[in-house]
Amino acid sequence: MTTPAINAQGVWKNFRLYHERNRYIKAAVLRGRRARYEEFWALQDVSLKVPHGATVGVIGSNGSGKSTLLKCLTGIYTPERGTIAIDGNIAALLELGAGFHAELSGRENIYLNGSILGMSKKEIDAKFDSIVEFAGLEQFIDTPVKNFSSGMVVRLGFSIATHVEPEVLLIDEILAVGDQAFQRKSTEKIEQFRREGRTILVVSHSLGLVQQLCNTVVWLEKGRVKMVGDANDVIASYTGNTYGNFAQVDAGSKTRWGTGDAQVTQVTLVDAIEQPLDTIASGSEVRIAIELNSHVRLESPVVHVKLETMTGELVWATSTQRGTATLRVLDGPARALLQMPNVPLAEGTYYVSVVITDSTGGTEYDHCQHWAKLHVSGGQTNDSGIVSMPSAWSIGRQKT
Repeated sequence: MTTPAINAQGVWKNFRLYHERNRYIKAAVLRGRRARYEEFWALQDVSLKVPHGATVGVIGSNGSGKSTLLKCLTGIYTPERGTIAIDGNIAALLELGAGFHAELSGRENIYLNGSILGMSKKEIDAKFDSIVEFAGLEQFIDTPVKNFSSGMVVRLGFSIATHVEPEVLLIDEILAVGDQAFQRKSTEKIEQFRREGRTILVVSHSLGLVQQLCNTVVWLEKGRVKMVGDANDVIASYTGNTYGNFAQVDAGSKTRWGTGDAQVTQVTLVDAIEQPLDTIASGSEVRIAIELNSHVRLESPVVHVKLETMTGELVWATSTQRGTATLRVLDGPARALLQMPNVPLAEGTYYVSVVITDSTGGTEYDHCQHWAKLHVSGGQTNDSGIVSMPSAWSIGRQKT
């Protein structure tokens, strides 16, 4: 039987909530007793198994025990009951920069924090330039950390932690902090870890991000495991069946909803000679081939394409209403081809979504969310995250 990367069985963790405190020894003597308190069980009989290479999300309201669970897994807290076993090198992205010494420079803190995280001096030497470059602090690396902005501290802490090259990575909400450029880089780093088969446990209130990153989600409520299962199912239950209502889930991160009068049967990224691809250099050409079908006659349908970052930010969108090649009637198989001669995106991973609507856009026949994934290498960092791309549509009926 394969040993799971994370195995927590029957974990209980409590804290004392004091209603009064003895500030002085005299007060304790006069009272003849300790200050009154009650026990608060932050975790109650929590069991969790995460196999190697899986990306699992943990959701729940504030106070449900999510951060406490991660701190128990990292050894910061010791549970009152239960067992925890981690198979592999572990790194935690919890409170970035919490272990930095304010009087030391960024350079000195890299060696200090790296050593705390288990890296040898030789390893830090080899990765030092990459750590500084990823954090974007080349100009300030010899400045005392007390003069860093909060964003600079977060970037440096994240860069150090991810360069530990952990086999098991625990993340607590840190993907939602920092500026836009940092969020893009950090999300892409997590995506890189996923492709490399590392085990990731991520805590976040961003349900969209959890749905994008994770196949399995754990829902905690008042310290107990409320539900474990497919990401879309758990998120739908957590939000009262309003999130992703009427959605169908395909392999990977694909999600779709709509009336079903028309369907997107396939979305493929291709090059100039229509060979499939999933990775391009920034500034290169890419085409999006979309196979359509309808079992009823639809007048003037519109095909929309959206390009989004992994955090759900809209990068660019277009539709056949903008093009000269429109489809007046859809009553069977058809094919649309969106040509983008120059895609000047920053390095990262982007999702492609395709939607078929009526002419007003008010009725969605088929909304295919994240139906394709585009990896872009090279290029310059886009501070605003908004791009303008030349493009051209061609669309017509497909012969059966």
